Amino acid sequence: MTTTEFTNPDPFSGSYDTTDGTVYNLGGGDWDSIAAAPEGENERIVVNMGPQHPSTHGVLRMILELEGETVVEARCGIGFLHTGIEKNMEFRTWVQGVTYVTRMDYLAPMFNETAYCLSVERLLGIEDHIPERANVIRVMMMELNRVSSHLVALATGGMELGALTAMIFGFRERELVLDIFEMVSGLRMNSAYIRPGGVAQDLPSGAEEKIRETVVLLRKRLKDTSDLLVDNAIWMGRTVGVGYLDLTGCMALGITGPILRSTGLPHDLRKSAPYCGYENYEFNVPTQKTSDAYGRFLIRIAEMHESLNIVDQCLDRLVPGPIMIADKKIAWPSQLSVGSDGQGNSPEHIQEIMSESMEALIHHFKLVTEGFSVPAGQAYVPIESPRGELGAHVVSTGGTRPYRVHFRDPSFNNLQAVSAMSEGSMIADVIAAVASIDPVMGGVDR
Repeated sequence: MTTTEFTNPDPFSGSYDTTDGTVYNLGGGDWDSIAAAPEGENERIVVNMGPQHPSTHGVLRMILELEGETVVEARCGIGFLHTGIEKNMEFRTWVQGVTYVTRMDYLAPMFNETAYCLSVERLLGIEDHIPERANVIRVMMMELNRVSSHLVALATGGMELGALTAMIFGFRERELVLDIFEMVSGLRMNSAYIRPGGVAQDLPSGAEEKIRETVVLLRKRLKDTSDLLVDNAIWMGRTVGVGYLDLTGCMALGITGPILRSTGLPHDLRKSAPYCGYENYEFNVPTQKTSDAYGRFLIRIAEMHESLNIVDQCLDRLVPGPIMIADKKIAWPSQLSVGSDGQGNSPEHIQEIMSESMEALIHHFKLVTEGFSVPAGQAYVPIESPRGELGAHVVSTGGTRPYRVHFRDPSFNNLQAVSAMSEGSMIADVIAAVASIDPVMGGVDR
């Protein structure tokens, strides 16, 4: 065996020759070249935070240029969770699309489903024909989902800043909401419960009483998180004045949700552009004027209480009635009943289509397998998700499948604020700033 001879063994050179041939050194980076530090300044380094990092809310990659522990430049790298959801929807029927969109922002599935269904219903021209009970159930499920989403934001944000008890409290309360989702839809997450024309099935027996009991328990337990963190000197030391972004910055970057409301602007689509009957509910839009991470924390605490108030109003407004549009050329079968297998069509519905009406059986088969047609056109309906404006832009060419579906996901837009919030601050403050944005990468990388 012969020993390889190096004629240029400098490991930092672009290439060097050996007896086995030329060896090239390839180095990667997020900039083509990094300029040397100006004279008199300390050397700067570029580091990756993520995408596998416990404090980046999933697979978010941040490229930080540091001078000591001060962040000089911050950039976000996305795409590590790309699922191709929007493209996949072009090959599925309009109803099947619900199963895809619910998996985008996986902490707010009810909002994904609602935004998509409202846009489809606008194209169909049936917005005013959705049964009242279906709209009330939609609002109730969305507000419960808002509570569960904010609980995760507070839990993960607390964990990232060292408040582990806040994480325990947050996930403890979230389980109560997920139990309701499982009882109503059969699944804790990604339930595809909200469908074009209404909802998949009615509330099961005893659901209203269970929800009322849960609301009372949530109000009692949410106080634990408030008592732990509100006016807590350590918590305020990590969040007050951190991640600052004023109204001008929010407007320039298209930022919405709690970040925008922390500047004092009470912008909420439930008030400014009501949908699903939100104009009939009484609730406040919490704001703060601190423009920092602490203000966003206070807003989420207040919004959970407002959501519980809306849920109470929904329970009072529930009256017997249909939960799916009457037009059988559009209405997805909703006569479901929970059986030993979890859920299924009611025996009465099966008996009707199988033994009494051949036309009903044929129509049922074609509606489920082929889907309904949507008139050519396009529609965009925005709603207020836990993270801000969530909108679905739906384009139809008149067929049974969408030509294009594109979402304006608030996490994608809000992540633009990372640079403005982080540059000039310490590395530790980047964690607090990102936690206050509360991005969900499933919505970013759809």
